[in-house]
Amino acid sequence: MCFLVPRRSRVLDFPTGTITLLFTDIEGSTLLLQHVGEQYSRVLAQCRQVLRTAFQQFHGREVDTQGDALFFAFARATDAVSAAVAAQRALASHSWPEGVAVRVRMGLHTGEPQRTAEGYVGLDVHLAARVMNAGHGGQVLLSQTTRHLVEHHLPEGVSLQDLGEHRLKDLQQKSHLFQLVIAGLPADFPPLKALDTHPHNLPVQPTPLIGRQREVAAVQQLLLREDVHLLTLTGPGGSGKTRLGLHVAAELSDHFTDGIYFVNLAPISDAELVVPTIAQTLGVKESATRSMVEQLQAFLQEKLPLLVLDNFEQVVSAAPRLSDLLASCSHLKLLVTSRAVLHLSAEHEFAVPPLSLPDLNHLPDLVTLSQYEAVALFIARAQALKPEFQVSHANAPAVAEICARLDGLPLAIELAAARIKLLPPPALLARLGQRLVVLTSGGRDAPARQQTLRKTIEWSYQLLDAEEQRLFRRLSVFVGGCTLQAIEAVCAALDTQPPAVPVLDGAASLLDKSLLRQTESEAEEPRFVILETIREYGREALEASGEAEVTHQAHAAYFLALAEEAERAWNGPQQAGWLARLEQEHDNLRAAMNWLLERGEAERALRLGTALWWFWYTQEHMNEGWNELSRALERSEGVAVPLRARALWAAGSLAGSLGHVERGEMLCKESLALFRGIGDTKGMGDATFHLAHVAFARWDLAAARSLFEESLVSLRETGDKTLTAWALNALALVVLYQGEYARVHPLAEQAVEILRELGDTTGVAMALMTLAQVVFWQGDLARAQTLAEEVLARASETGITSVEALALAARSGRRGYGSHVGGSGRRGHGAG
Repeated sequence: MCFLVPRRSRVLDFPTGTITLLFTDIEGSTLLLQHVGEQYSRVLAQCRQVLRTAFQQFHGREVDTQGDALFFAFARATDAVSAAVAAQRALASHSWPEGVAVRVRMGLHTGEPQRTAEGYVGLDVHLAARVMNAGHGGQVLLSQTTRHLVEHHLPEGVSLQDLGEHRLKDLQQKSHLFQLVIAGLPADFPPLKALDTHPHNLPVQPTPLIGRQREVAAVQQLLLREDVHLLTLTGPGGSGKTRLGLHVAAELSDHFTDGIYFVNLAPISDAELVVPTIAQTLGVKESATRSMVEQLQAFLQEKLPLLVLDNFEQVVSAAPRLSDLLASCSHLKLLVTSRAVLHLSAEHEFAVPPLSLPDLNHLPDLVTLSQYEAVALFIARAQALKPEFQVSHANAPAVAEICARLDGLPLAIELAAARIKLLPPPALLARLGQRLVVLTSGGRDAPARQQTLRKTIEWSYQLLDAEEQRLFRRLSVFVGGCTLQAIEAVCAALDTQPPAVPVLDGAASLLDKSLLRQTESEAEEPRFVILETIREYGREALEASGEAEVTHQAHAAYFLALAEEAERAWNGPQQAGWLARLEQEHDNLRAAMNWLLERGEAERALRLGTALWWFWYTQEHMNEGWNELSRALERSEGVAVPLRARALWAAGSLAGSLGHVERGEMLCKESLALFRGIGDTKGMGDATFHLAHVAFARWDLAAARSLFEESLVSLRETGDKTLTAWALNALALVVLYQGEYARVHPLAEQAVEILRELGDTTGVAMALMTLAQVVFWQGDLARAQTLAEEVLARASETGITSVEALALAARSGRRGYGSHVGGSGRRGHGAG
């Protein structure tokens, strides 16, 4: 963020080094204008005068004035605090026209912003402004840095109130904020205007938004209109649609009390996955009785949320589903980013323009030139890599032309600025001119800016050496990001000899050159992501190189091995970690499955599907799992009998859980017949268990009991402790619903003992839930509550929520608990 110096000020007089920045603005200035009318200019002038007098009294230097906002800098933090206190007291005692109250919010932060010929720049400036934005009229907020410097040197009658940590808009880390409590002035204010006031999942942005003030204001105004429920931000790839949408969403967080949710559609290309992806983001679960659209409608019907649907152009055929949601959810608002309009009757389009550019034939002075958004973005990104970079009379024409040649597209400008450490602007421009040739024979439906961006990415690609280019092409096969381990494994499968440059060094180089991004992760392993626009180019390059087939083959092989390793560890102590990892790699697993099916590799597709069935079941991706296994089974002629039989019971179990009990029963019976035909006792036990599960799902308790008892014979004979324990618990549930309470305890306790020995956290939780149910029905509410507490603790460890509602019901002792559990049993609760 850069604030420009008023022409009357001399930048050389401004403090440098560690300084304290103070921002102010008037709360409710629009309402104040409406109230006082023509008197507003007089009120504004008086307010400015009061503030300037107080600030200058304590040696403050005025940096900028914009409308009703002031920006001052102080060499000492104690002077800044004294100035803020004096200003608030003067404002409170001032006699205002029309008897109005003028309430000014103030924010202070101490740091080391860079002083330039244009003003102050740096994240410290941005942080100070965001501290002020979080406050209310009459409130003075301090960052933790400023608080440390002044806490023992406060003016008389002033104390500090700790407001805790808050996530401020556009900042990566939470900020610890403090409030000045000034004797005789109001000290009680509403909650701070921070992002964590209302629920959201907006991703943290690593850098502040440059420019876009007009677009931000226009999009906000549109979204707040009562007649606008669907707003689509359109533009070519790399034009900044997502960044603008996220910024607007963060700015409007106080207007959407039920939350703002970002739904990333970039990893998916199947329109049928749009609704499940939205539901997963919102935490809406699948139902055996209602479609996912109906589930979403019921969840959103009375709520006031904003959904930000990102990268919709590749799933545009799902647009009618948005109309269905809007038709039944009168308060819902959708902000969509897409390269193409959706052509829906409720849609309002906002075309995201390029960043503002100077006239190359009439270049302004340096200060004015730096205010153009494209130039400001180039400067900010260049200074992030080379702090001493400045626009000078010598390089200004080259900087301006670089931005113009790149059509003011943010992504293209960032890629160009990433070369500033190696190439000064004139040299950069010369290379850009050699590479950037606007295509004239592209498709008529491809916008020129999209073609220009492709050439810009091509230019960055050509600057890579051969090893880097090969790694970049290979990375394009990953969907939704990947770990370093995955990159190394795929490369190792493709390379006949060790690469000249280690994969780690190659990834670091692509990261430095803005072709790869690293995302924060709580896990030890870093995760890398390629922007979707750049990934598209990478896929084209991969196809052109003739390496696509073998690279996809290596990608599928890696994720098949990962899934099978996870399956082997599923019932052990590492269960929670594996679930989290598979969820993180969900898009890559989908891509691997689709590639295997498209290539007709039914055997490996079935292996992947059977390895993932438990993940699909426990994470409530059951519809997806059933569809994928069904597709694989359709192509399974000639596949080894044990594998096909295993896939049949996996698909049947999922089908039964979804309420398709006839289909599920048929699949499980076919599986059992195949295992019997080859004399596979272990397989017979598995298939019988899942056939019992389907019978339980259709509430045929007698059949379920008989089949679970039959499965236990085979499972005990083959020594399968895991499924034996699950069968014992499922049988306990059946006899519970049959009213034989005395038999439930020994069955469930046997299951708990085995599952504790195995370290199966989910299984233990399910078996304990069975015990909780029987003691609840027997009237021992205290014991039921104790058991439910342990279930909740274990459920939170694994992230599996399928029993949490039951545990909460038991813990609270609700009388409706008994009937609720019965309903869960009909869905196969505890049987999988």
